[in-house]
Amino acid sequence: MSKVKEFIDVDAPLHGVYNQWTQFEEFPRFMDGVEEVRQTDDRHCHWTTKVAGARREFDTEIVDQLPDQRISWRTVGGDVRQMGVVTFQRLDDSRTRVSLAMEFEPHGMVEKAGDMLGVLDRQVKGDLSRFKGFIEEQGRATGGWGGRLTPEGAGAPVSPAGRDDAPPREQPQARMTGEGAPPRPVGPDDMRRG
Repeated sequence: MSKVKEFIDVDAPLHGVYNQWTQFEEFPRFMDGVEEVRQTDDRHCHWTTKVAGARREFDTEIVDQLPDQRISWRTVGGDVRQMGVVTFQRLDDSRTRVSLAMEFEPHGMVEKAGDMLGVLDRQVKGDLSRFKGFIEEQGRATGGWGGRLTPEGAGAPVSPAGRDDAPPREQPQARMTGEGAPPRPVGPDDMRRG
């Protein structure tokens, strides 16, 4: 397995930065090579990527999600083997550090050569930079999800208050399929209501 670690400081408050990262279906807007992320439930996503001409489809599972602190994941099916964690650190009232650490298994000669040349390191650094630009330009998160997912409770989301009735993950209005009302902006008070 190969490893990559990168971080970036974002000029936005912690809660909004974390909330934006929970909007997985928005990832193609700032992650190079990610064509689509489709969330199938609170814990699982299906990814379609195209990097260096190679199209890959795979599924990920959120292993641990602690609001405003971290999200860790692993692949559970498909063409890719990886695991990682993204953490969020409050620097002050208006700045947040986003750190990403990932382990992955390169396949084939092209991916192995790219790994040796640091291609993924540069891609992750670029993705974090585009995320920074995206959230800073937006001025607020496009949605958010404050539920707690734990490794022990695989398949059973836990709300911030510790109940097994976590709110459904909000979807950006542009991605809605007609189910439910458009999400309202998520503010700091939403976490305290849990």
